[in-house]
Amino acid sequence: MTGSDPRHFLYRSLDPDAARRLANKHLSAHDDGELYLQYAASEAFGFDDGRLKTADYHTSSGFGLRGVSGETTAFAHANEISEAAIERAAATLKLLDPRRGDPAAPPQRTNQAMYGADDPLSLVPFADKVRLCQQIDAAARARDPRVVQVGVNLLASWSVIDIVRADGFVASDVRPLVRLGVYIVAEENGRRESGHHGLGGRYLYGKLFDEAQWKRAIDIAVGQALTNLESVAAPAGEMPVVLGPGWPGVLLHEAVGHGLEGDFNRKGTSAFSGRIGDRVAAPGVTVIDDGAIEQRRGSLTIDDEGTPTRRTTLIEDGILKGYLQDRLNARLMGMEPTGNGRRESFAHAPMPRMTNTFMLAGRDDPGELVERVKDGIYAKSFGGGQVDITSGKFVFSCTEAYRIRGGRIAEPVKGATLIGDGPTVLTRVKGVGNDLALDEGVGVCGKGGQSVPAGVGQPTLLIDGLTVGGTAA
Repeated sequence: MTGSDPRHFLYRSLDPDAARRLANKHLSAHDDGELYLQYAASEAFGFDDGRLKTADYHTSSGFGLRGVSGETTAFAHANEISEAAIERAAATLKLLDPRRGDPAAPPQRTNQAMYGADDPLSLVPFADKVRLCQQIDAAARARDPRVVQVGVNLLASWSVIDIVRADGFVASDVRPLVRLGVYIVAEENGRRESGHHGLGGRYLYGKLFDEAQWKRAIDIAVGQALTNLESVAAPAGEMPVVLGPGWPGVLLHEAVGHGLEGDFNRKGTSAFSGRIGDRVAAPGVTVIDDGAIEQRRGSLTIDDEGTPTRRTTLIEDGILKGYLQDRLNARLMGMEPTGNGRRESFAHAPMPRMTNTFMLAGRDDPGELVERVKDGIYAKSFGGGQVDITSGKFVFSCTEAYRIRGGRIAEPVKGATLIGDGPTVLTRVKGVGNDLALDEGVGVCGKGGQSVPAGVGQPTLLIDGLTVGGTAA
C-alpha cells in the first residue's frame, strides 16, 4: 500500500490480508459484527481577546472489534492496530453464544461519494489559519463600536476508516470535516449581550477562507448581539410560536428525531413505538433523514457498519412511515438497515443515529404565517436545551427571538424558553412554510455518551399553543 493511499495510516503494523483473516477467524461464528479500523487527525484553534489562546493538534488510531449474537453484543477496542492486539480483544467475543442460523448478509456496495478524500489539515499552512482568525477579529471589532469581545473557533478533522467483515466484505471511507464559529459580545450603557454564528461541512478549508463567507458570519453574529441589546423580558404562558427556518430544526431533531431511532422503538421506550401507519403529526408534516447530501456536516458515504447512506422518510403528511435503523435493530425488527449505524470513534459501538434530519417545505408563505398570530413569539435561533430523548419532553432557550403583535414581528425578547414535548408539538403544527433551509453545518448530536456531527433543518413553522417560559411581569 502506497503512501498516497490514505489507508496506509491503518496498515502500518497490520496488512489488509491479515485484517480479513482475523475478521473471519473471530466473527464468523456470530450473527453479525465487524472489525472497524480508524485513523483520525484533528486540530482546533481558539482566538479570543485579540490573541491566539489555544492551538491543538491530535491524532489517534485504533480498532473496535464487535460480535453480535441475537440481541447480545460483545465489543472490545484498543488504540493499537496490530494482530496481537486484535487477538487479545477477541477474547471478549467468547462470551457470545454461537449463531443458530445463517449470518447476516453484508451491506450493499456503493459508488456514491458524499465528499472528497483530501486532508483539510495539511493543505493550509498554520500561519494562514492564525491569520484568518486575526482578520475575523479585526473585522468584527470594526463593525460597530459596541463590540467589546470577539471569539473565533476554527476546527478541522480528517478520518480514515476500514470496515472488515467475516465474509470478506471490506468498506472504506475517508471523511473530512471543517467548522468556523464567530462569537460576539456587545456592550451598551453597561449591558452586555452576545451573538454567535457558525458554518461548516465535509469539505476543505477553502470555503471558510472565502472572505464573503466569514464576513457574513460576522454580520449575523454582530447583528444578533446588537439585537439582544434592545431586547426586553420575554412573556410567559401558552401562546402561538413561529419557528424560523434552518437551525430551529434542532428542536425537531432533539424532541422528535431521537424517538424515531430504531433502538428506542424496538425496546418500546419511544412515544412512536409500534405506531407505523398511525397519524403522529398534523397534515402537511413530512420528516426526512438524509445522509446522502453532498458535503453536509451530517452526511456520510457509508455509515459506520458499511451500509450506504440514503434518504429515509420517517413521517409523510403526518403519517409515521419508518424508523432509523442500524444493522442490529433492523435485523431484530425485521426491517432494512437505513444507513444510520453511527459511532463516535473506533472506541465506541455503533447505534442508530440521525444524519441530516429535516422537515420538508410546505405551501404557506412565511410572512402569512406570522400574520396569523395576534400575540406570540417568533423564535429565530436556539442555544442550549434539555431533552428527554425517549419521551421528547424538551426545554429550549432562544438566543434570538421576537414578540409577535397583531401579525407583525415586534420587539426582540430575552430569556425566552420553549417548553413542551415533541409528539404533541407535531400535532399542533398549523402552518408549514415554503422556505425550507438546512442549518449551516455546526450541529453536534449526543446520545449514549457518544457525540457525532449532525445536520438539521426546517421551513418556517407555526405551532399553536406552545408553553413559553419568560421573565416579564
